[in-house]
Amino acid sequence: MATFSSVTRQHVLQSIAEYDIRGGEQFLKLYGFEPSPGYALVHEDRSYDVAAILGVAHRFATGRLAPPEEFNSDRPGAVAILRRRGFGVSEPASASRPTPTRAPRTTRSPVARATATREAPPAICPTCSMTLPATGICDDCG
Repeated sequence: MATFSSVTRQHVLQSIAEYDIRGGEQFLKLYGFEPSPGYALVHEDRSYDVAAILGVAHRFATGRLAPPEEFNSDRPGAVAILRRRGFGVSEPASASRPTPTRAPRTTRSPVARATATREAPPAICPTCSMTLPATGICDDCG
């Protein structure tokens, strides 16, 4: 079973870029994904298949494609991962959002927002697009 802790926002963006270059149908076919109804990743006013994008992002992060079967039973888990990485995901038309049971969060002041730390994107090997280790030297390319 694939774990997605190593998948960063940059890996998802790489996956989206490849999807745009190849086109949706070719991208899904290449990696063995079927079009999935329901949730869709929304980025820059375009919609993408949640499972395919996350599966290929996992490949960019680890070198191993997360197989399509892993998303059949846990589509909401894939959605949660993408949302934690800062992406918007549209809800299926049949899904209803539960009513919040707690008080809404207060907004942070402009100073607090400006000083909040952001996750630095990982260094990526320019040759093979893998995440570089702490040494900064790619294990595969040298």
